[in-house]
Amino acid sequence: MAAERTATGILSVDRLLGGGLETDSITEIYGEGGSGKTLFCLEVAVRIARAGKWVVYIDTEGVSVDRLRAIAGPDLERLLERFLLSSPKSLEEQGRAVATACALVRDGKRPVGLIVVDSGTFYYRLSLSGPDEDDARQALSLTVADLVATALQSGVPALFTNQVWRSMREGTLEPLGGSFLNHAAKTILRFDRLSGNRRRVVLVKHRSLPEGTAEFRITSTGLDGGGPG
Repeated sequence: MAAERTATGILSVDRLLGGGLETDSITEIYGEGGSGKTLFCLEVAVRIARAGKWVVYIDTEGVSVDRLRAIAGPDLERLLERFLLSSPKSLEEQGRAVATACALVRDGKRPVGLIVVDSGTFYYRLSLSGPDEDDARQALSLTVADLVATALQSGVPALFTNQVWRSMREGTLEPLGGSFLNHAAKTILRFDRLSGNRRRVVLVKHRSLPEGTAEFRITSTGLDGGGPG
């Protein structure tokens, strides 16, 4: 049976994904800074809120209120009533925030339509090559496992943005988090910076679709993928 999908509202990306985000799994997004990962998450979140559903947005790096206002327009105050925003200050707090989000989804009292963790590896990266690296890896694994179980059981998609590191051997940008995260995410998207305001989305992994690419432009009011979603 084909998984249900939630449209992102960005036409080119929805075409690439066969209609949108699969609702029973995690979609991992990785790419260098400025590639549009957070803007994409905000765009999708605003669309979900406009549809009357709640969005749980776990932000570790600081959401730009000005950018959110540009995307939401005059509806911002009304839409923010459906945003549950948390800003954890450590990997431990991030884990608790995700656990709370997942419990909220399972409870069912609010019609949650999306969980966003942006960036899910910010605090994990700070622990690398330190004495707490193993504990941090375990904490990240538990957080991802909680998101996977919740999406699968409740049919609420999760967006998980990831930072990158450069492989000196291959000369490529690779996502953090290791094999567990890459296995747990059923859809993996890489965002690339192109010239000017153009960005490319590469479908690196999908359980039912072939690899492919899409493009969008960053505009003053959001992301333009070639037409209405």
